[in-house]
Amino acid sequence: MAASSRRTRVPWLAALMLVAVLCLLATPAEASLGDRLPEFRECVKVCERDNCDPRNHPTKIPLHRRLLFWTCPHECDYTCQHIITEHRRGRNEPVTQFHGKWPFVRMFGMQEPFSVLFSLGNLAAHQGGLAKIRKHVPRTYSLRPFYVLFAWIGTASWIFSAIFHTRDFVATEQLDYFAAGASVLYGLYYGVVRVFRLDQPERSGSLKLWTLLCVGLYAAHVSYLKFWRWDYTYNMAANVAVGLCQNVLWTTFSIVTFFKTGDWWTAWPGLIVTWIMLVMGLELLDFPPLAGALDAHSLWHLGTIAPCVMWYNFMIKDTADDIARSKGIKPKA
Repeated sequence: MAASSRRTRVPWLAALMLVAVLCLLATPAEASLGDRLPEFRECVKVCERDNCDPRNHPTKIPLHRRLLFWTCPHECDYTCQHIITEHRRGRNEPVTQFHGKWPFVRMFGMQEPFSVLFSLGNLAAHQGGLAKIRKHVPRTYSLRPFYVLFAWIGTASWIFSAIFHTRDFVATEQLDYFAAGASVLYGLYYGVVRVFRLDQPERSGSLKLWTLLCVGLYAAHVSYLKFWRWDYTYNMAANVAVGLCQNVLWTTFSIVTFFKTGDWWTAWPGLIVTWIMLVMGLELLDFPPLAGALDAHSLWHLGTIAPCVMWYNFMIKDTADDIARSKGIKPKA
């Protein structure tokens, strides 16, 4: 057991070490009105001249921020964002974004503290769901491996989300996007396997084809973004398209199964995906963060925690009913 545990932890440790190395080499991108403002550029220039020159006793950065790769130029950038933001507010001018993000007030060195907190909430939901699967789903049940992989991909997705919102670098952004894309696509993959019962031995050929198709699509998606063009619009469109397919699949499953069996719990998938669609609308309400920390994106992360918990409850109930029917026993309501 100890050797198995070590093998499980090594890939995660390697991944986190890779993130750290890449972050050291990464720099923020300039893509917003704020970082093009002359007063912002002048502020950063003066700050770096007065505080970052190694020949002139540069300002010391606290240890907890240095551990998160805050350098003197980064500190100047952060400080000037808030100086310029306060000046604009004083002149009744709108708050603007810098480097594609609102000027968040960091906490313990984290750039977007509430997004980190709610990402960890989703991570906990997936780990709690994994514990339920291990406890309530028999090892011999054919869908169990798909459930377990669902939990681990979800876990990876929210780990990289928390890392990205802690420190926004090119590397952490890409890892967050790739992990999120894997999570969305796997949701559709698992959905097709469950709804059409591709886990059954007589459908092994269809399962192989479906698996190859999804792996190929994900590889093409990542290759396009990484080696051809980093396209935010395409990435969003691809994830929305896959998500909509998944939503239609589960909504149809809920309606058909509910009218067929009358079991109220079969409506859960349809209700859950509807919930997720509604909270996704928060992404359209992009507004400056309340108190410098709570924004629409963090609220979207908050809104996905409860549906995640409910989904694992559905998996457990679905498994129990399926096993009962296979034994000729009437499932419990």
